[in-house]
Amino acid sequence: MALLSPSPPPLFPSTSTSSSSPSRFLSPPFTPWKLQSLPSIPSLSPLYSATTTTVSTTASSSPFSSPPGSTVIEGYDFSPLLTYLSSHPPPRQSPSPSPSPSPSKLLPAELHLVNNYRSVPAHVWLSLLNSLISSDYTLPLASHLVPFLSRHNLSFPLDLFCSSLIHSLSKSKTELPTSLLLSLSKPHSLTSPPSPLLLNSLISSSSLSSRPALSLHFLSLLLSHSYLPDQASFSQLLSSLISSLSPHDHPVLSLLLSRLDSLSLQPDAPLLSLLINAFSLCSDPDTSLNLLSLTQSLGLTPRLSCIVSLLSSLSSAGRVMEAESLFLEFFPPDGPLRPRVHAYNALLKGYVKIRSLKDAEQVLDEMSHCGVQANEATYGLLIDAYTEAGRWESTRILLEEMEACGARPGAYVFSRILVRFRDKGEWQKSFAVLREMRKNGIKPDRHFYNVMIDAFGKHNVLKHAVDTFKKMKEDGIKPDVVTWNTFINAHRRAGQFGRVMELFEEMQEAGVEPGTTTYNIVIKSLGEEGRLEEMDKKLTEMKEAGLLPNIVTYTTLVDAYGKAGYYGHAVGCLEAMKSDGLRPTRSMYNALINAYAQRGLSDQAVEVFKMMKADGISPSVIALNSLVNAFGEDRRDIEAFSVLQFMKDNAVKPDVVTYTTLMKALIRVEKYDKVPSVFEEMISYGCRPDKKAREMLRSALKYLRQLRRP
Repeated sequence: MALLSPSPPPLFPSTSTSSSSPSRFLSPPFTPWKLQSLPSIPSLSPLYSATTTTVSTTASSSPFSSPPGSTVIEGYDFSPLLTYLSSHPPPRQSPSPSPSPSPSKLLPAELHLVNNYRSVPAHVWLSLLNSLISSDYTLPLASHLVPFLSRHNLSFPLDLFCSSLIHSLSKSKTELPTSLLLSLSKPHSLTSPPSPLLLNSLISSSSLSSRPALSLHFLSLLLSHSYLPDQASFSQLLSSLISSLSPHDHPVLSLLLSRLDSLSLQPDAPLLSLLINAFSLCSDPDTSLNLLSLTQSLGLTPRLSCIVSLLSSLSSAGRVMEAESLFLEFFPPDGPLRPRVHAYNALLKGYVKIRSLKDAEQVLDEMSHCGVQANEATYGLLIDAYTEAGRWESTRILLEEMEACGARPGAYVFSRILVRFRDKGEWQKSFAVLREMRKNGIKPDRHFYNVMIDAFGKHNVLKHAVDTFKKMKEDGIKPDVVTWNTFINAHRRAGQFGRVMELFEEMQEAGVEPGTTTYNIVIKSLGEEGRLEEMDKKLTEMKEAGLLPNIVTYTTLVDAYGKAGYYGHAVGCLEAMKSDGLRPTRSMYNALINAYAQRGLSDQAVEVFKMMKADGISPSVIALNSLVNAFGEDRRDIEAFSVLQFMKDNAVKPDVVTYTTLMKALIRVEKYDKVPSVFEEMISYGCRPDKKAREMLRSALKYLRQLRRP
């Protein structure tokens, strides 16, 4: 399982750069972590007594206005050591990452301390560490103590100390640098190999700080050493994935589910509920239903939150009958559980999806009858239904009804109206929606502006997108990562690739961290511009940031490499993707086959087609049309027609592109007399000829007339 396989640096890296084995796309090592990045501790004067046994904090107005109380544990006085560590944080330079590092030069004071504390047993050091991490005031001192013990080999097991420290820092909401977490997992940094205790702590810490890609890397490392994750860290990993899930992360979830048995984890109700929720959010209700059946067969009760997610997933897929059955199973009319507004909204989404306005209105009536107050999301779904049906008067009545019920429509409701206009291509009506909002005294929020920028960007009206972005900032609304992604993508669509890179830098200068979607947009922009070397660097940068490449990333890479003629790189992306536990999609194979077809490399296109079938992906008409084009460009008309026969034999209906490409192949080999029969077959097969098809026929007939002239 190689979900993310960077080569981490040593625990305390030296200032000189060291070479490390890069992963497939990750060439430079991670930026070394420096202990000075943790909160610094002001110099503490040695006000310690020899009577207390734990670290105590003196209350004051400032957390550092007075030093901590004294520390004497089992006769060992650690006051001098803590005073020294508070004023001498760990050095930037460190020894080489060997099992027993020994500093080449020490300050006399530090050497004296090392000699004095050489005989302290491990359990006393652990007691000291536990005392330090029990308070936010002394927690930074604990972060200095562990490197000190490691640097001088004063105590073992250091992995236990480090795990305790990581756990405490995570609980205190202190986000540890990615490079630090990676360095701790490096062999010989603390133990060789890293202990399961330490790796599970790293999984938990990364998950709690919403860095699922990093968590997956540590899980991969854990499994590579034949260790097993504990229930808590695995559940936290799933929770972290859920918080950042998109449908593109489905292969990662599938891989985790397939390994559940081998991980020897006991499937309890919380874990199974997390999995049901995760697959529902990834638009895979079938797997969620199977997991629900497993949960019930084990006599367990799933959490209601995952049932609501599953209802929403079924509704989004238009599977309303199944959603109704599930709703009645868990919320029977005479049952003890009463559905809340989120459950009703999940069911309502299905009726809106299938455009059943009558059923949608009945849900609203049922909510009123049961005393469940509709929220903005409820009204937003009904507005979706009315606007989709063109019932603008019903929309206006609904808005008035909202006000009458005391639920004054907010920016969210108007953003739903705007989404419908955007999806229908009626971006001009965005201004009317904005006027209506202001007429009702409602100020646009961040989400509304994001939808508005997206509407202008998708329809290539860049000037309006730029004006909206400026207006948003003038209104005092800070753009978030979604805003920046949408705005950057609008410039990419408009072909302003240079501006894309400028905005990417401006985004980070504004304090907004780019996510996977951001990097996908930038990588796509560089690929479209043919700047492949910079594209590779951005991919490396993405991995260094602890972000996991997804299906969109790899599809973009395959398309860019294929169009540039770097077919080996494109195939390498497919292999790297498989090694990362992701399954190549049909669109990826289509892109690669088409790239070969454009160059007339029919044999290579056939090989990719075989790979596609071997991966269990049924060929689409797009892939087969590309294959026809490949043979046509290679002047192999017989093979091109064999693809047509393959389509007929395998119930893949040829379209107008198929026949047009076949006519082009015949013209290329000067078999003009066969073109009219292909044109006639196209019509008889129910394909309506387009402009290009007619041009092919006219060209063939023109050449025939020229050949028949004496």
